[in-house]
Amino acid sequence: MARHPAPLPLDEQTVPGGAAEASSAAPSRRSFLGVGAALAGGAGAGLVGYGLGNSQTGVAPSAVAAASSEGAAPDAPWAGSVIPFIGAHQAGISTPPQAHATFVALNLTPGVGQDGLRRLLRQWTNDASRLQRGIPVLGDPQPDLASPPSRLTITVGLGRGALVEAGLADRAPGWLAPLPAFSVDRLEPRWADGDVLAQVCAEDPIILAHAVRALLLSATGIAAVHWMQRGFRRPVTSTSAMRNLMGQVDGTVQPVAAELEQSVWIGADGPDWLRGGTSLVLRRIRMDLDTWDALDPQAKEQVIGRRMTSGAPLTGTKETDVPDLAATRDGLPVIPEFAHIRHAAVTTAGQKILRRPYNFDDTPAAGSSAEAGLLFAAFQADPVRQFVPMQQRLAAGDLLNFWTTPIGSAVFAILPGPAEGEILGQALVG
Repeated sequence: MARHPAPLPLDEQTVPGGAAEASSAAPSRRSFLGVGAALAGGAGAGLVGYGLGNSQTGVAPSAVAAASSEGAAPDAPWAGSVIPFIGAHQAGISTPPQAHATFVALNLTPGVGQDGLRRLLRQWTNDASRLQRGIPVLGDPQPDLASPPSRLTITVGLGRGALVEAGLADRAPGWLAPLPAFSVDRLEPRWADGDVLAQVCAEDPIILAHAVRALLLSATGIAAVHWMQRGFRRPVTSTSAMRNLMGQVDGTVQPVAAELEQSVWIGADGPDWLRGGTSLVLRRIRMDLDTWDALDPQAKEQVIGRRMTSGAPLTGTKETDVPDLAATRDGLPVIPEFAHIRHAAVTTAGQKILRRPYNFDDTPAAGSSAEAGLLFAAFQADPVRQFVPMQQRLAAGDLLNFWTTPIGSAVFAILPGPAEGEILGQALVG
């Protein structure tokens, strides 16, 4: 797994004074009386006007947010960092992963049709382009929560249901459908499918929560939440490996930059409206931590095929060493036949997937100490060609299945990045 130390990627921009801080001065009695008088005097409309940035206050939300941050230095290296929204590909895919993520799937309101989908994509384009720069959305009721930008990314995708509702089912790629059934699946409908997806990621969970709420407010009357899943991992400035809650180093094998065109981005062989986009398979995987914890470290390493401490394969010394799956010792494979990395290994060009996993840790059920696991986000050009064969191998021979159970599964077409002046999905909805 690639390390992302303190220096931020070169494609990110830094906004000076991006962190917003409240004044340390205590509010005076006069200020409380002033607020009370305004409310008693029927100034509710004025407060709404403040949110809309109209002439009732004469102050735009962006100006309020900027004023609140004057003189405040960023409290972390990433606080003022802006990840560009405009580009050939959406941000939040090959972007070095942020510490916090929310995946939210919505279902379109029946009858909104293509016009409704277009309205939603237009609104989300406007919202994302502002929020990723640390600028409040239009009508933002909490403009101070839009900054600092904190490496925020908003990544939008469509499920098959969105194209059906829009009367565009004939333009859906064949892979935009539920994955085939795997023997290890115990899928729960509450974590399945969805018409529209927003993957929202940031280093700051407050910035993230505000962005999610802004998107949901924009969707009012067009779509409603189907499910929402929240995850976390180490921040981008950490030099330590990403680990899942089983203690394993996670996401080591990734396509390098030169492989992205072949493995991740959809090209001329895909639908015209998806060129420059990709697909997302999101699997919610529950972990049985109570029984996993009972294993000794050596047993865990045999199950995974890697050292628990360093993440190195059992045939190597560093995490990035290529596993030698043919190596034997005393006539037995050094990496067991049942090891996870043996079945997850990809050797064919163009078959790699881009892993962007996040941990989840929810309220445990009675009698259990954990309701935890992994939000396994996999980006690839074609799930049928890339993800499904790997998952079939894992389902058939991976001993890790004894401690992990997929309980959620969804597939989305991730739209290409918009050009200046375009909306997300413009080649599809016009």
